[in-house]
Amino acid sequence: MNIRVRFFAAHRDVVGQKELELELPEGATVGAAWEALQERYPALRGAGSISFAVNRQYAETSVLLREGDEVALIPPVSGGAGTPAFRITSEPLDPAPLVELVATPEDGAVVTFTGIVRNNFGGRATAYLEYEAYAEMAEPVLARIAAEAQERWAIGRVAVHHRTGRLNIGETAVLIVVAAPHRREAFAAAAYIMDRIKEIAPIWKKEVWADGGSEWVGDEKTRR
Repeated sequence: MNIRVRFFAAHRDVVGQKELELELPEGATVGAAWEALQERYPALRGAGSISFAVNRQYAETSVLLREGDEVALIPPVSGGAGTPAFRITSEPLDPAPLVELVATPEDGAVVTFTGIVRNNFGGRATAYLEYEAYAEMAEPVLARIAAEAQERWAIGRVAVHHRTGRLNIGETAVLIVVAAPHRREAFAAAAYIMDRIKEIAPIWKKEVWADGGSEWVGDEKTRR
């Protein structure tokens, strides 16, 4: 069978083209395709971490491929040296580097949304929160959400950082920073990005109550 493979950024530089057709045996997996590509282009082995998408949906290496499938190799997304635009981290969040990252002389507005741990939820007192994420998938998803916003509104650069681990009351759980020529688009995009994070990003929140109980909270309850 034949599949179409697409390359981006550093992977495109290694291969020397944006896409190619790859012949594989019937029943081959994403992992088998990756192995075949590395055999053909050994430099891919040193091109950094990678995620995969099959027909524009993120996929594990165990996913079976079919004739005509499109497989995309997705390298890490970064906004520049030192400060990545999209990041899942256990470290405290600081908006200043993100504002510096996204702002350009063409932008008249930079909107920052800060999601902060509050001391209550649903009428119960909160002791602290715990966040867990599938970071290898979540970071590309954050980048994809930012791209969606850039398609909808006339905005510039976007940065999103999200915490994991234990967060105490008053700590920052998420930062969304959007630059744009005008404020209305920046505000609308920031709100959209937060909503989409809650819809599709593989990030989970546990409420640990002051009375000792705890609960993993579903997306229908997690409005900050």
